Amino acid sequence: MSLSIGIVMDPIESITPYKDTTLAMMLAASARGWTINYMQQTDLYLDKGRAFATQRKVSVFDNNDHWYELDEAIDKPLASNDIILMRKDPPFDMDYIYTTHILERAESEGAYVGNKPSSLRDVNEKLYTAWFNEFCPTTIVTTQEERLKAFVQEHGDVIIKPLDGMGGAGIFKLNPNDPNLNIILEQSTEESTRQIMAQKFVPEISEGDKRVLVVNGQAMPFALARIPAQGETRGNLAAGGRGVAVPVTDKERRIVDAIAPRLLEKGLLFVGMDVIGSFLTEINVTSPTCVRELDAHAHSLPDAPSPDASGYRRGISDIYLDALVQQIT
Repeated sequence: MSLSIGIVMDPIESITPYKDTTLAMMLAASARGWTINYMQQTDLYLDKGRAFATQRKVSVFDNNDHWYELDEAIDKPLASNDIILMRKDPPFDMDYIYTTHILERAESEGAYVGNKPSSLRDVNEKLYTAWFNEFCPTTIVTTQEERLKAFVQEHGDVIIKPLDGMGGAGIFKLNPNDPNLNIILEQSTEESTRQIMAQKFVPEISEGDKRVLVVNGQAMPFALARIPAQGETRGNLAAGGRGVAVPVTDKERRIVDAIAPRLLEKGLLFVGMDVIGSFLTEINVTSPTCVRELDAHAHSLPDAPSPDASGYRRGISDIYLDALVQQIT
């Protein structure tokens, strides 16, 4: 089946090809003979109520020095694509929200958009964990510095994070004796005007902040444990963490099995759940990563893998593309 797939992403020239999940998806689509149309968020627009974009057909290559070639730009309806992937990285700002509205118009005109635009607006990657509190570390979300200080006093070591960040930005580990406690809370909450999240510190972070990829409601058999660099409490790869593929545990599968039906109801086919120890910390829906690292692990498996890993060896991007095809056929 030859399809046309549109990709809304960050500037393709600025990605790091050997670890970019969006490029992995594009390479898988190219291997199937699909037409790939590249767009940035600023290329999308509405005209007389219809969704359009300035689109460029792109050829992609698994080459760290030369990974793309772009054709000339053409303005055409977004729904000229059978499938559109929203792969723009945060920040999740008002421009991001406006983009989801334009994508929703394309959806109404016949394109399948993954992940579903309305759900990208609804499912905050930090806050949505509140719907599954039984799996989470003790958590509070508030603007109030005094409430946060009381939380730190009660629980000792605490992690605070912004609700709209990525890559470890704005994350701090605090304790009651931290001499910078007041100033960090003041700046993080913008003097008690901005909601932030605080969670009881989970010491198992030393074993890795695990990214469990969930495709079409199913956990991939291996997760990427992002192990903090020495002296760090953040496992994010962008913060210097080291990625190691590890088998998904029974505890992690139970978390996925409990949450996956809700994700599917919301049209969220490609999701990254972050788990530290036995605790769910985030549900990533905007542009989950780690496919390249996990695909590299799949290629290193023995020729006769376990039944659980047999489909995984094909590549996570192909599993996702299969799920997308199911949605339009």
